[in-house]
Amino acid sequence: MDLWIPITVFAAFCQNLRSALQKHLKGRLGTSGATFVRFAYGVPFAWLYVWGLNAGLGLPFPELPLVFYPLAFLGGLAQIAATFLLIHLFSYRNFTAGTAYSKTEPIQAALFGWLLIGETVTLSAGIGILLGVIGVVTVSLAREPKDLASMASALSSRPAFIGLASAGLFGASAALYRSAALSLEGTGYLMQAGFALALVTLFQTFVMGAWMAVRRPAELSATIRTWRSSVFVGITGIAGSIGWFTAMTLQQVAYVRALAQIELVFTLLFSVFVFREKLRQAEIIGCLLIGAAVVVVVLAS
Repeated sequence: MDLWIPITVFAAFCQNLRSALQKHLKGRLGTSGATFVRFAYGVPFAWLYVWGLNAGLGLPFPELPLVFYPLAFLGGLAQIAATFLLIHLFSYRNFTAGTAYSKTEPIQAALFGWLLIGETVTLSAGIGILLGVIGVVTVSLAREPKDLASMASALSSRPAFIGLASAGLFGASAALYRSAALSLEGTGYLMQAGFALALVTLFQTFVMGAWMAVRRPAELSATIRTWRSSVFVGITGIAGSIGWFTAMTLQQVAYVRALAQIELVFTLLFSVFVFREKLRQAEIIGCLLIGAAVVVVVLAS
């Protein structure tokens, strides 16, 4: 089994935990605060990881080429905006369709991978990516009204467009991050991914912190008061990001983000075994499509 596969599954699991924690914190911190803690409380753990790679494994720190900075910083800004939009979706009562559209990220990641890096996917991998997107959209809309008018209204609503924009920004940031990490040559894929992540997270913390100090000082103060809860967002967020950066250093973003759709299966399993909820038929069909997509993408990689 290629190493990027278990790393991606691990990252998806961590992202699932982090998203649940952020959703819980949103009511106490607001959209900006819940977005900020992901980065701010992750910075120490990101640099601790880099230090461990250097001190424990003897991996050298990389020299930063000029091309690294625009790639990393544009990727960081795109991820901030994407995370903000995704958390903002929870403010809407009809956020389900928006969440479904946010799952089109693998298709948009493949597009940005082609536009920014010149990466292409095979026909079979493209079919797998499409199957996965259909699967997650099926699951996301499983509890929506089934009549055509209601479905059309949901899919053309404001949350739907926010979800689509969020997916596009996540896809762009993934392609930019891969390019940034690959530019750090000669240090090994672990240090390439880890050092890029640590610098990007520090940049994101600085940008968001400065903006919130001016525009959202109350929310910024709240992120300090809730440090006990926020630190877990930072830990799970960085653990997932380490996985994403490492996997995307080893493999094309389109394949990584397609396999990442398994996150939704984790969510459903959690609801069944922890909350004892019963799955609907559409959710089961969606999970089977996601499973088929994972098999196709893995075989095509």
